[in-house]
Amino acid sequence: MNAFKTFLLATAVLVPAALSARPMTPEDVARIAYTGTIAVSRDGSHIAYTTYSRPDVTRGEDNGGGSHALMLADGPMQARAYLPEDVSASSIGFFPDGSMITYLWAAKDDDRAVWGVPVDGGAPRKLAGVADASVSAYQIAPSGESIYLLVSAASDDARKDQQRLGFDAVVFEEEERFNRLFVAASGTAEIDPSPAEIAVPGHVDTIRLAPDGTFMVVTSAPTPRVDDSYVARRPYIIDFASGETRAIETSGKIGDIEIAPGSRTLSMIAATDEHDPAATTLYMVDVATARFTAVNEGAAEAAVDTEWMADGRLAVIVDIGAQSVLRFYSDDGALLREIDTGGLILTSLEQGGNRLAVEANSPAHPNELFLYSGSSFERWSDHNPWLAEIDFGTQRTLTYTARDGQEIEGILIEPAGGIPFTRAPTILDVHGGPESHESNGWVTSYGNPGQVAAGAGYAVFLPNYRGSTAYGPAFSKQHSGHYTDPEFADLVDAKYALADMGITDPERVGVTGSSYGGYATAWSATYNSEEFAAGVVFAGISNNLSKWGETDIPQEMRMVHALQYPWENWQKLLETSPIYYADLASTPLLILHGEEDTRVHPSQSLELYRHIKVQRPDTPLRLVLYPGEGHGNAKAAARYDYNLRMMEWFDTYLMSGDRSAPMPPPRPALKLEEDE
Repeated sequence: MNAFKTFLLATAVLVPAALSARPMTPEDVARIAYTGTIAVSRDGSHIAYTTYSRPDVTRGEDNGGGSHALMLADGPMQARAYLPEDVSASSIGFFPDGSMITYLWAAKDDDRAVWGVPVDGGAPRKLAGVADASVSAYQIAPSGESIYLLVSAASDDARKDQQRLGFDAVVFEEEERFNRLFVAASGTAEIDPSPAEIAVPGHVDTIRLAPDGTFMVVTSAPTPRVDDSYVARRPYIIDFASGETRAIETSGKIGDIEIAPGSRTLSMIAATDEHDPAATTLYMVDVATARFTAVNEGAAEAAVDTEWMADGRLAVIVDIGAQSVLRFYSDDGALLREIDTGGLILTSLEQGGNRLAVEANSPAHPNELFLYSGSSFERWSDHNPWLAEIDFGTQRTLTYTARDGQEIEGILIEPAGGIPFTRAPTILDVHGGPESHESNGWVTSYGNPGQVAAGAGYAVFLPNYRGSTAYGPAFSKQHSGHYTDPEFADLVDAKYALADMGITDPERVGVTGSSYGGYATAWSATYNSEEFAAGVVFAGISNNLSKWGETDIPQEMRMVHALQYPWENWQKLLETSPIYYADLASTPLLILHGEEDTRVHPSQSLELYRHIKVQRPDTPLRLVLYPGEGHGNAKAAARYDYNLRMMEWFDTYLMSGDRSAPMPPPRPALKLEEDE
């Protein structure tokens, strides 16, 4: 591991600057597009993908969420749009004979159903659906004669009648409604009016049909609650011939599951036990017995996505710290080959006829479509050619040693003009989870300052602190039962390590993050206030006592994070809550939160605001709530607003290092096309 990290430290990704290069701006972030999903026909002759983007509100487009445009790729940088602009296609695939691209879509005044559009031209048509229900997933039988449909719960007409009369009260956790599974004849002229329902265990959320069509693997939780989807979700094998349903007896979180071509073996990414923070271990499962064997248990890495090749090899994306590799295994788990990605961060795989398509990003671009040739990755799409105009800051991995001797890795972005002699103001961008990690790829978004901050003269460091994935379960579990320490001590240690390296001005270090990263920011602005000159917190935890009773994942918090219930140690939870240290808060703090957040209730931000406001009235403090937004902003305008406010706050307090500077105006200056 040390040798690997030493190598990464020495390998900076240099992004060539274009002539007349310019810094990246929040307006650029607002228009970024990237590859959404990919699909390959069974024989490998066709590759389809979706381009995902949001309305560009800076150029007058109507505010809204994201949409997918379906494309058929004919070759590198050659693709055709295959549907009208108002059709947002999701869950794309191919009909077994390759004649159609299939997708989910809800036509006007209709529920979401399975549609198909001929590859050789012709009008789209509906292939399958269920009356008064929305299809969330589908699988087409190898013969093409039937389609399996995972759909929403049956319509409750009596309930609708009551709601029309104004009786719309909701009984909490007592009116849960379960998904259903149907099989329908594949539509030609008309869709099957009477699909047959298949009994399933609990609330099913994913389905995988065996290549020979004899069984299906589903993942299911006891209820539709988010908490159960985290801690109680399990895989099941449904045998169509016998009607038997067999559980695969896992005891932790479940990731990607795929079925081998011979229909005798499954690959499964899962946690090692109920306390493992994330599903990162690769297993091979025997279909006949449902027994499974770990392939990379305990390794300092994370399996991300799997795909069985037509010849029976298993392709696997593996993140090793901040980098990723492509591996091939045999069906008994033997390693056949490991491929260096050349700095690409792979995120998903799809194959047909042994032709492997991947989604990948890099420090120079967000997710794009690539084709793996057997020796290299050929780029097939470019959704943002204007990125060639941007003067990027040099981005590289960097390792430092924490106070207890633990090595911590992260991603450093230097200011676009280089590190000044006086050293750079620096933003720590702290990921959430904490069971996730930062890769050395595209790290700029509406809530991640990245290259926007680099263009404004900041260094940005994204630490993979204790609790992060991709370094093995043992590293992730260092966080469990230890809120704030060691993981938030790692942030302070990062500050001083960067200063010692001559990168960071220690008097001008800010911090930002969302969810658990928001918790880190709130802690940094209270308990560690003397260390940080400015903070921007989004959907952050401020009171661990009240948070447990308000969140939609209370058992996940107990089993993975706290390892105990609140009443087992009230004082410990209080003393790991930022509000407990509000009297220390001198860090100028911008607090942002979605009003409809069920993961971290907006009351967490209200508590943080009120405690600091009363106890430290002279500290610059602002609370911004986003109506209609949840645990992350989905609408384009709210995302742009967030990015503007974040950078404006850092420009005011971090660039100058003046904690007493006047606050920016309540409304940011929107740079809209009509204003120019």
